[in-house]
Amino acid sequence: MTDRPEERTTSAVRPYVITGGRSDTGSEPLSWETLVMATDAAFPASLQPEHHMILRHCQGLLSVAEVAAHLGQPPSVVQVLLSDLVQWGLIVIRPPIPPADRADVTMLRKVLHGLESRL
Repeated sequence: MTDRPEERTTSAVRPYVITGGRSDTGSEPLSWETLVMATDAAFPASLQPEHHMILRHCQGLLSVAEVAAHLGQPPSVVQVLLSDLVQWGLIVIRPPIPPADRADVTMLRKVLHGLESRL
């Protein structure tokens, strides 16, 4: 079975080469649900191809997991690349919304009874 380039779905470059051997972001890693978006700043042409791909995909809000899916790379690799872009001011992040506290069941029942009485 031959491996033709048009059949590949992932990069032939190893993740440790893409990140320059780094596995740590240098700070708290971005969670998978963190939203990222490219800034309007002009980005230098000297960036890695993966950085360029991230910036092209992040014209709107995307999660870290979505960026990883678009690039076909593990989220840990994308976290390192995104931390570079954040540090250089080319990406802005919006932390995930914290999970809400449990809703008050009695209040929900009152709302339900109020709606039912109107129908």
